[in-house]
Amino acid sequence: MRSRLAARSARLVLATVAVAALAATTTACGPEEVTDSGSSPAPSVVATDGSDKDAGSDNSSGEKSSTGGSDSSGSNDTSDSAGGDKSGYGQVCGANDLEFTVTSESQAGGYYLVAAKAKSGITCTLEENTPVVSFGSDADNVASPVGQGGADPIKLSGSAVAYTGISPKTTNSDGGVQFENVILSTTEGDPNPAEIQLPDTATVDKPIVTNWSTDSAETIPVIA
Repeated sequence: MRSRLAARSARLVLATVAVAALAATTTACGPEEVTDSGSSPAPSVVATDGSDKDAGSDNSSGEKSSTGGSDSSGSNDTSDSAGGDKSGYGQVCGANDLEFTVTSESQAGGYYLVAAKAKSGITCTLEENTPVVSFGSDADNVASPVGQGGADPIKLSGSAVAYTGISPKTTNSDGGVQFENVILSTTEGDPNPAEIQLPDTATVDKPIVTNWSTDSAETIPVIA
């Protein structure tokens, strides 16, 4: 289903509570202008959730278990009827189940393309089709969903990739606050949001974000 934008936008301010603790550590430049060093930004940055746990700890059977997310049925029992251990499989994706890569794109006035893949040994599903994205903890810097992109759910495993597009500035003014990181949660209740380093410094003023999609071309954020 497509995201219910009206209801979701109304809850965005509440979503910042889930990321407030992590946002306190986010590096933010002040409103003053940042001097260009003259060097080109890196084309992409691979970011982790800070725990650096690739796929969780090994259990006694030798299988890898997930470090985040929850079973889609709401139960912690992930074993199948045949007795095989299925830890790390079939759950709802939490941000710490995923590895993120972010690149700076030039279309639509400039935006960030975020690619998400499941960590090694994990199979999970993006049940909500729009991520919760924030620059810092200020409610004014929570990205509003624009409803572009694919429908949920999206299953991630192995080489499967989901994309979302983030436009940090949608105003024509010279104002804005500068950030070097963005905070992303896969759900409003995600207990472990990811802090993702940007490939360059973003000037943020009324940011927007698209839905997840398996097609990156669908995630160029624009305001209709």
